[in-house]
Amino acid sequence: MNTLNIATAQFEHKSGDKAYNLSVIENLSVQASQAGANIIAFHECSITGYTFARHLNRKQMLDLAEYIPQGESICRLQEIAAATGITILAGLFEKDRAENLYKAYVCVSKEGLVAKYRKLHPFINPFLTPGNEYCVFELEGWKCGILICYDNNIIENVRATTLLGAEIIFMPHVTMCTPSSRPGAGFVDPALWKNRQADPTSLRLEFDGMKGRAWLMKWLPARAYDNGIYVVFSNPIGMDDDQLKNGCSMILDPFGDILAECRELGDGFASANITKEKLLLAGGTRYKNARRPALYKDILGREHFPHQTVSWLNRVGQHLS
Repeated sequence: MNTLNIATAQFEHKSGDKAYNLSVIENLSVQASQAGANIIAFHECSITGYTFARHLNRKQMLDLAEYIPQGESICRLQEIAAATGITILAGLFEKDRAENLYKAYVCVSKEGLVAKYRKLHPFINPFLTPGNEYCVFELEGWKCGILICYDNNIIENVRATTLLGAEIIFMPHVTMCTPSSRPGAGFVDPALWKNRQADPTSLRLEFDGMKGRAWLMKWLPARAYDNGIYVVFSNPIGMDDDQLKNGCSMILDPFGDILAECRELGDGFASANITKEKLLLAGGTRYKNARRPALYKDILGREHFPHQTVSWLNRVGQHLS
């Protein structure tokens, strides 16, 4: 179909409580379906919870993780999709028969598993194995891709997924409101979340400033604009273990403009109609057609030193713990 209605959601998940998280996913999926959405996307590890996993040992991770598509959570997503008619994208920890662990994100329809992606750059838990391939699949006549959180900060991943044909890239995150080397970054005081009904202004100032949305706006619209794609960004809101997250789930068009955004200080979703026409009109489409790969194919493909990245990720993991 040339026009598609997509919803992006945000909610406060509970660490390790799949039943609760799936109940919220069901509730928001029902609401989005009733509002006319064909698809709804949730955040990274929306089924399992995320930041608490930094404390888990290998056995605990294996107990938390599921086989895909045989796991109970995938079956439950299929039931929700069948009951509502909406296609659902959500995240969880995955294990395979060799007991490798992955950060996975799935697309599930009433027919079952449509697509599965494994995060290329995981770092919340040392027992996670990086994924090793991109994911592009068809949904309602559209070519879709998935990149999880930090994968989107390595811009080559976004370009590669686009060059493989993606017109929409789902970008599930658990991000913002954490310390970083960039100016203005840092945690947001959980007390502001507890007091959000009486004083929403103080919380919104933190959520929308350089700790949160203002940083997001430095780079997320550029991913959509430069590649001429739709971006579906999903992020939790509320407490994620001991860290506060600010939501801001949004949908951006190929011009880098925000079509819809969650602005509630709580669980919710936002939806937008997307059209194929914008893909053709976008500057990013012209830029892709104007590329001269012969100039830089040897540069982009040459070997680098991954220990530099591993060292940085280890520092992040130590900081989070």
